[in-house]
Amino acid sequence: MKALLFGFVLLFLSGCSAIDMKAYRDNQPQLDLFEYFSGETQGWGIVQNRKGELTRQFVVDIHGTINDKGQLILEEDFIWNDGEETTRTWLLTKDDQHSFSGTAQDVVDRASGVLYGNVLNWKYRLLLNVDGTDWQVTFDDWMFQVSDELLLNRAVMSKFGIQLGEVTIVFKKPTP
Repeated sequence: MKALLFGFVLLFLSGCSAIDMKAYRDNQPQLDLFEYFSGETQGWGIVQNRKGELTRQFVVDIHGTINDKGQLILEEDFIWNDGEETTRTWLLTKDDQHSFSGTAQDVVDRASGVLYGNVLNWKYRLLLNVDGTDWQVTFDDWMFQVSDELLLNRAVMSKFGIQLGEVTIVFKKPTP
């Protein structure tokens, strides 16, 4: 009974922390997701465990193109500090003025995103291989455009509602 009550309280409290994305609608510069990621973008990132300890670092090169259906294709090439190289290809769709969806080979079902002003919040489940076992990890992914060239990204990873760690990335567009 106590476990059921604890679960209900946890569920209730997590619902109370929802952020009103419309509060960001006037923030500048306005993020145009497809424009920002079209062409070449580079990112530098870190992964921290739930204690805040640095566990990995990476550089990611991204090539973005818009296909004939108006979808953004993002080809991401990661080079990790331990020498591992990985790739991910996203197919992103603008569903309406503020809503986006996306798929990738390691994303379970679909990612869903909401964008207002300079802020985009993605939510999705990702398959992560941990010591030979695939885990479904939930990502709460926040992007903040701070200038025409720079975009900051902070993602919280969790499983069963328990925070596992965070990923922080700085994206930079080449200066024309």
